[in-house]
Amino acid sequence: MIFPLSPPMFDLLILSITEQEDSYGYQLSQKIKNVSGVKDSTLYPILKRLQEQGFLTVYDQPFQGRNRRYYRITDSGRERYQELMEEWQLHKEAIDRILKGGSEE
Repeated sequence: MIFPLSPPMFDLLILSITEQEDSYGYQLSQKIKNVSGVKDSTLYPILKRLQEQGFLTVYDQPFQGRNRRYYRITDSGRERYQELMEEWQLHKEAIDRILKGGSEE
């Protein structure tokens, strides 16, 4: 089952991947497709927004006669990633409590 992802979850996934290693767009989309039905055309505006917000930088690198655009997380991107991870943990714990028969409080 694939659950729809919210914009903050896309941000979290992209920042998580780029926190581990610089990544190019197609590479990011393939990893994110494992948990969502995202289309490549949906991903690129998100990458652009994260770049405009200063969370990612980009650079081109030649690959087989073409340029690949790589995305690298910035220091402020790492801070945002930590904020989103904390929010995700709280959200996940609340959902887990409900799924296990407890209350959401």
